[in-house]
Amino acid sequence: MKITDLSGKYIAKYLSEKEVPQILELCKGNPQYYEHCPPYATEETIKKDMSALPPRKTMKDKHYFGFFDGEKLVAIVDLIERFPNENTAFIGFFMMNKDYQGHGIGSEIISGMSKALSKDFTHIRLGYVETNMQAKNFWLKNGFVYTGLKSKEDLYTVIIMEKEL
Repeated sequence: MKITDLSGKYIAKYLSEKEVPQILELCKGNPQYYEHCPPYATEETIKKDMSALPPRKTMKDKHYFGFFDGEKLVAIVDLIERFPNENTAFIGFFMMNKDYQGHGIGSEIISGMSKALSKDFTHIRLGYVETNMQAKNFWLKNGFVYTGLKSKEDLYTVIIMEKEL
């Protein structure tokens, strides 16, 4: 997968520890997300997320990247290739800059990612916290459907959704 193919409008590039302050700023603009999915972001939790992997995956399968409008970070994506199976790309995290929300830009990014990922995968899968209606509505609007799967975590339940590419 080439992340440069993921968007025609925004520049996609891998994020490193150097961008942690910018990532934290974007995350702080979305307190509603963390009300449903604690804890609130810190530099430490962001660094941990940058290397977090599901079982049986390696860092070569992980893509932690951002979409930029010039120097401005528009969105963050954590994508795992071939998870939970060979034909699926898994979005572990997607968050938009609050200044870019409500204008269709998030849907535009997901559409571009879907088109690019369809070259190598047949499905995209993700999970949202059951009580987060904003996330639920966003993913439904973008063509994701319920799989019937749920994951009980310590503080919340995650609903698994999938989109056929």
